[in-house]
Amino acid sequence: MASAATAPSVTPIEVDTVSFSPAVKPPASNKTLFLAGAGVRGLEIEGKFVKFTAIGVYMEEEAVPLLAGKWKGNNAKELTDSVEFFRDIVTGPFEKFIRVTMILPLSGQQYAEKVSENCVALWKSMGIYSDTEAKAIDKFLHLFKDEKFPPGSSILFTQLPLGSVAITFSKDGSIPEVENAVIENKLLSEAILESIIGKQGVSPEARQSVASRLAELLVEKSVENGN
Repeated sequence: MASAATAPSVTPIEVDTVSFSPAVKPPASNKTLFLAGAGVRGLEIEGKFVKFTAIGVYMEEEAVPLLAGKWKGNNAKELTDSVEFFRDIVTGPFEKFIRVTMILPLSGQQYAEKVSENCVALWKSMGIYSDTEAKAIDKFLHLFKDEKFPPGSSILFTQLPLGSVAITFSKDGSIPEVENAVIENKLLSEAILESIIGKQGVSPEARQSVASRLAELLVEKSVENGN
């Protein structure tokens, strides 16, 4: 069971041929985060579902007690269907880490343009797109423009509570200790995660996985606290 001193005890998850470990220490962080969920990202192409990436979402242990007060007692389906629950994850004052591992090869330009498009669409729908965010997107696109990501390589995002996102490239699937770049923009940091597990996110499977795991962990935290 979870406690104030230890990360929740969770199992690894296999997504296609990609394994996500139960815990990880992200670049730009001195904390160990637990695996909140994982899933595939793909598209229907000519009647066939084509898998492009496997995505794992990790959270700081403090996420569980912070979410439990409001969301304990909700089952996995209720959490999956709740826009507000995932907004509380995305905007929560705790560290998050995303590992995106390639199943098919992608260029950095392809990846960054799609992520940027999703982030901008989200901001415009919320009426919060500004010059500051446009500049952050320019930095994001520039960082990726010359990169190539073969199968098994990863893009890593460490989301820090004060609003920055550390971006790291791993060509062999390992977790490097040092990030490639940090972009200081809270809305971009949040939008990257929301574009994956939010209402219109690119990985409904990861969204369902996060909801299922957290539904169980919130019950554990409630029982542990005698509630």
